[in-house]
Amino acid sequence: MTDAIPLSLPDITDDDVQIVVQTLRSGRLSIGPQVEALERLVARRTRRTHAVAVSSGTAGLHTALLALGVGPGDEVITPAFSFIASANCVLHAGARPVFVDCDPGSLNMRLEDVEAAITERTRAVIGVEVFGNPSGMRHLAALCARYEIPLLEDACEGLGGRCGDDPIGAFGRLAVFGFYPNKQITTGEGGMIVTDDDRLASLCRSIRNHGRGANTPTNPMETPASLGSWLEHERLGYNYRLNELSAALGVSQMQRLDELIERRQMVADTYTRRLLGHPDLILPTVEPGTFMSWFVYVVRLSDRFTRVERDEIIEGLRRHEVGAANYFPAIPQQPFYRRVFGYSPGDFPCAESVSHRTIALPFFTRLTAREIDLVCQTLELMIQRTTFRRS
Repeated sequence: MTDAIPLSLPDITDDDVQIVVQTLRSGRLSIGPQVEALERLVARRTRRTHAVAVSSGTAGLHTALLALGVGPGDEVITPAFSFIASANCVLHAGARPVFVDCDPGSLNMRLEDVEAAITERTRAVIGVEVFGNPSGMRHLAALCARYEIPLLEDACEGLGGRCGDDPIGAFGRLAVFGFYPNKQITTGEGGMIVTDDDRLASLCRSIRNHGRGANTPTNPMETPASLGSWLEHERLGYNYRLNELSAALGVSQMQRLDELIERRQMVADTYTRRLLGHPDLILPTVEPGTFMSWFVYVVRLSDRFTRVERDEIIEGLRRHEVGAANYFPAIPQQPFYRRVFGYSPGDFPCAESVSHRTIALPFFTRLTAREIDLVCQTLELMIQRTTFRRS
């Protein structure tokens, strides 16, 4: 069944379509000017020296870890409460993820738990702005600097957000953004690595391009004499390049990023006003001095509700054609991680408690006030029904 009010929708305009069509007709579909333009726009927005476009946020995290030299025998500290890519990328690099529980307010990693998890094998820390919330990122960056451990900022959910005057993406030795269709901007699939480190940027460009060297020609088909260097590979690499069509869409979207963020802020504000004071709901927390670039709008049920009851409420919303989802299951409790690493219920109590009670509500720029009210009415009705059945 198709949701009458879907969980998410990309904001695509005629200008977006036109630039993609123009790029398609140009005949240059890979390694071209649109990728370079998107890299410049994201670098400027995040105040970083370099931006390296990649095929997804996950590819960006993997590439960044490899550029940092992470490999077998290393440990990487990462959140227990996040999208699974924040841990999978560590395994892709051959290292072991070390999970840290979340703060019940911001849902980001607890600083004291990060410090307690540091060992002589810790090679990096992955800091995630969960749902786009940058709370605590400055302190995490300071902690990593004190221990001389590189911070890899998983900024995939936070493009356009700020902590004070510092933009999301400016805290890590490297930072990675994702451009999936439900993000602030979309390239369909795609991502971006940003850094101020010349060496790391060069390594990332090589790794994303089959391990070719920094001086490899960008388009050897235009200069056949350079085919020799195009077929030389200095290191193990991957085909993590972003194509020109996706980059063109990203260029168009970046030109109206502020407008998209403002619309998402209006939707989030409308939800908050509508649901504020509901006794069974915990609404997203935004600390003073931070500006949240909204990725999703996720509410949490109070502790008197079980995971089974939460799932029943989500199913009830879907039956009424309202999109909803359980963002996010705690990563250590995912079947793969339980099977391979032996994690048990209760190992990360806050992340598990939160993950048992979250409900992601429909969230996209063109969601109307009437639709938001309908979502909230339906949510309240499902909560009432669940409470009635219990009694």
